Parts: sequence; structure tokens; C-alpha cells
Amino acid sequence: MDEAWQADLERWLAPYLEALGNKTRRRMCPAYIAGLIGPGDRKSIQPMAARSDAIPYDRLHHFIGAGLWDSAPLEATLWSQADELVGGDRAWLIIDDTALPKKSKASVGVAPQYATALGKNANCQTLVSVTLASSEVPLMLSLRLFLPESWTSDTARMDKSGVPAPLQEYRTKPEIAIEEIDRIIAAGVRFGCVLADAGYGLSAPFR
Repeated sequence: MDEAWQADLERWLAPYLEALGNKTRRRMCPAYIAGLIGPGDRKSIQPMAARSDAIPYDRLHHFIGAGLWDSAPLEATLWSQADELVGGDRAWLIIDDTALPKKSKASVGVAPQYATALGKNANCQTLVSVTLASSEVPLMLSLRLFLPESWTSDTARMDKSGVPAPLQEYRTKPEIAIEEIDRIIAAGVRFGCVLADAGYGLSAPFR
């Protein structure tokens, strides 16, 4: 990583680091982001730490494993910037699914379900994505994990995996999308219409 690139990253992250509040988190966040977008195929904690003398494994692991901070200030910063860049009457709010293929049984939400990335049913996590777009510029606003009934019907499994109690109730993808749209409207993000595929269009409450 050259110094100019690192300086650009730190400048871009500045408002988000301020929203994090905690001094240790503000130090670890740029190192973690640099590890994610820097060289190397494996982006899990151990290989990222091994590639950089500036990222101690134990601190990076704690930063990710104990990430119990309030996401609201970070979302407010992101949504304000997104609205400033592409928001307006000609912007679209795009609702879609994002699948993350996974084989682990312990990762929250992993179950056999349709994986958009693979075009077939597979073990994966599915997230409801919300993107603000104008012309050819898309900006992701939020990702919310969908929990299949195989998870929400197993309270012990959810407790063991650390799923917060308010999120343990089963919600359909359209229901999750509606909640996100309401939050984004309340934040003052401007858009002209909502776009979604037929899977959401089949839901009367969503329409």
C-alpha cells in the first residue's frame, strides 16, 4: 500500500471513525478495511493479520468478534453521504437478495436456500440488500440478514450463536425490506421510486 492510497483511505474513513467513538476501534478500523481491500485472496482475520505487521491478530480478532457497537451513527453518515451524491427525485431505491455461499452450520442464517450468486439451491446466508442508485451510480445503503425458519424455530441454536432476542422472530424478506425502506425514509434519503424483482412483488404488503 503506497502512502497516497493510505491517506485517501484515512480521509474517506474519517467521518465513520468519528461515529465509532471508541479510540481502540478507531485505530483498528482502518487496518481492517485495508486488509479487506488490499492484496491477498483470503480475507479472514488470521491471514489478514499475517500479511501486516501493523495488525496484531488478537486485537483484530477482538475488534471483529466483540463488535457490539451501535451501527446507527455509521448508517446515518453513510446515508447522508449517499443522499448527497445520488439522492433525489430521479434516484431509485433497489431491493434485492444477496447470497453468501457457506458450508458452516454455526454461521448465523446458513441453510439450504436459493443462492443468487450460484443460480441454484445451496448452503448459504441470504441478505436483503437496499441500494440507492442514480444513472449508473449505485450506492449500497444496507444489508439485513434473513433467518430461515430452520433457524427461527430453534431458539437454543439462535441463543448459542448470539442472535439478539429482538431479531429471533421469523420475518419474510419483503417484511425486512419494508422495515429498511421505512428507516431510510425516516432518515430523509431522497428517491423517486422503489424497484424490486417479482419475488417481492408477489407480497401484497410490500406492493
